[in-house]
Amino acid sequence: MRIAIAADHNGIALKTRLIARLAAQGHQVDDRGAHDPDGPVVDYPPLCAEVCQRVADGRADRGVVIGGSGMGETIACNKVRGIRAGLCHDRFTTQISRANNDANIIVVGAKVLAPELAEELVDLWFATAFKGGRHQRRIDQIAALERGEPLT
Repeated sequence: MRIAIAADHNGIALKTRLIARLAAQGHQVDDRGAHDPDGPVVDYPPLCAEVCQRVADGRADRGVVIGGSGMGETIACNKVRGIRAGLCHDRFTTQISRANNDANIIVVGAKVLAPELAEELVDLWFATAFKGGRHQRRIDQIAALERGEPLT
């Protein structure tokens, strides 16, 4: 799978760890930054935009975004048309984000998750399939909202 990944200054160490893990699993990982753990504070919206654009236009199959809490990153990611980013902080939210919401971006918070749990959640997220069925209707409604169409 082609995976785009990015982290702000808070998530560089976790991003490095996740890249190694995903690559070892056979994924093609595209590191979009940030890169310097000793560098300046990094604004996350441009990093989110890079990952999300790659997923939205098909250059990546899915994306991983890492922030401090992940909250701002989730908001930024979900501004990009075609993106369904899920903030995942436990097994339940991780499974729901994929199985019910067909999330194509996972967002994790480096300040709220131990690295081992973050690895577990990312693995679970990639292993969880979208259920389809009644959930597809809701995904279609979300897409209609993005297009500015009324919901019926």
